[in-house]
Amino acid sequence: MSLAVQPRTPAPLVGWDPEDEEFWARSGARIARRNLAFSVLSEHIGFSVWSLWSVLVLFLGPEYHIDTAGKFTLTALPTALGALLRLPYTFAVARFGGRTWTVISALLLLVPTTLAALVLHPGVPYGTLLAVACAAGVGGGNFASSMANINAFYPHRLKGWALGVNAGGGNLGVPAVQLLGLLVLATAGATHPRLLPLLYLPLILMAAAGAWWRMDNLPASQAGSGEGRALREVARDPYGWAVSTLYVGTFGSFIGFGFAFGQVLQVEFHERFDTPVKAAALTFLGPLLGSLLRPVGGRLADRYGGARVTLGTFAAMAVGTTVVLVATREHSLPLFLAGFVALFMLSGIGNGSTYKMIPAHFQAVARSAIAAGADPAATEADSRRRSAALIGLAGAIGAFGGVLVNLAFRQSFLVGGNGDAAYAGFLVAYAGCSALTWAIWLRRR
Repeated sequence: MSLAVQPRTPAPLVGWDPEDEEFWARSGARIARRNLAFSVLSEHIGFSVWSLWSVLVLFLGPEYHIDTAGKFTLTALPTALGALLRLPYTFAVARFGGRTWTVISALLLLVPTTLAALVLHPGVPYGTLLAVACAAGVGGGNFASSMANINAFYPHRLKGWALGVNAGGGNLGVPAVQLLGLLVLATAGATHPRLLPLLYLPLILMAAAGAWWRMDNLPASQAGSGEGRALREVARDPYGWAVSTLYVGTFGSFIGFGFAFGQVLQVEFHERFDTPVKAAALTFLGPLLGSLLRPVGGRLADRYGGARVTLGTFAAMAVGTTVVLVATREHSLPLFLAGFVALFMLSGIGNGSTYKMIPAHFQAVARSAIAAGADPAATEADSRRRSAALIGLAGAIGAFGGVLVNLAFRQSFLVGGNGDAAYAGFLVAYAGCSALTWAIWLRRR
């Protein structure tokens, strides 16, 4: 079997077959790891830009005349646009090639960062801030295209690990931007928010250059062509909506909490976090641990099954939410931090295990079809195509969970002055996801 590698031209790899163990040992694993590394870099920067406003709102003091509800709106808008863009970004991989689209999507990140650096100053109209914050949503689309691309590079037996590493490395962009925000706050002060987006301009160019020089395009048939038909097929499949619902509970929690945690700390414990620096000093911890544990969730799912790991995760998240609810009523900061950090960690594990369930499902369907006499090559191609489509659909729907988290906090603080109503809603949601996981994947039939 021949494999033509042309890293400096748009020509796709020829003869890519990760399921061929001899090919994988000879050259496939090395090429896949290289593409994974630069995919993680680009997705990491995308996540940082997507969550940029979770940090920038900490800079918006009284001179900006924006209340708590208005700040939660500023963090909800990029989450919403990022969710919407995940579907077209998924299919862009098959149309343009994974490497080509990684370069394009990385360069698009220059738009929200440049705009933020231009408009952030006291007196800027709130509507302008809303528009610029919304533009940061382009960073949320990078996740879907990156996951669809890496899904096609790895064999089924390693997809849980590979997707977990890819997503976990990207998720690390959330704590990374929060740490950079803390650095800016501690050195330049809260009056210089423009420095934070400016720091990302050279990093974006570096990610785009790395993708151009070191990544590869796969043939359209292997990257998941026929995207429109595949999306219609998985959208009609109840399995697709069930796994997407689980992803709302896992990834929606991770990104929603990541965007809101700094503001929640300042409102719930305002006497302890009366300056942005104090809040920023803690906001990165939960997203950092959740990101690092996402590959662990994928690896556990490879070994024990995605459904079992996901069910245990949701049950533990319900316990963690109860701890947070008790902590707010007792006004206990240590208990509050312990519960919230646990939620971040568990959501990271659940992200990895839930995404593993997607290729595993279509692999099982393909094996049944092949055993019944279907053409193996066509069936495997169809499996990859549907898997990529559902990765995009689940990623888009799951990201809307982050919007719901921010809206829940906004309404809870607006009406009750605290987050109790939001935490109660999260508890109900995790119980419902636990029941769904058991009923569809684990209940004896």
